[in-house]
Amino acid sequence: MELKDEITINAPVAQVYQALNDPDILSQCIPGCEELIKHSDTDLEAKVVLKIGPVKARFAGTVQLDTSGAPNAFSLTGQGNGGTAGHAKGGADVTLEAVEGGTVLTYTAKAEIGGKLAQFGSRLIQSTAKKLAGKFFKKFAEVVNSVEA
Repeated sequence: MELKDEITINAPVAQVYQALNDPDILSQCIPGCEELIKHSDTDLEAKVVLKIGPVKARFAGTVQLDTSGAPNAFSLTGQGNGGTAGHAKGGADVTLEAVEGGTVLTYTAKAEIGGKLAQFGSRLIQSTAKKLAGKFFKKFAEVVNSVEA
């Protein structure tokens, strides 16, 4: 499964990049996030509760960041386990481009799921993933824009 989208944020690239690396901001924006711990500049641990179709599961997982292209680009990979509900792994490439009045954030994300979750149709999984990504970036833009104010 692959998701692509872009969003314009009314803040400079440096501020958007800094916010994407701030666990307090990220935990406010990740749907269902119960805990987000930053172990280093490149390693994060998360606990998230998600409802996909009729299944509600608590996922525990890790995320690794590759910041070699920072602040204009970076990538992340992660994996999570939801117990009997299943597991997921994936990654995303993010680019930040300065435009008049702010930053355009573009992402391409890929994910693979297994276990009970994989039994649901790919359309349900795709639409849920798209909705969750949309919620994250909408909230992220709101939080970053409110910091700017």
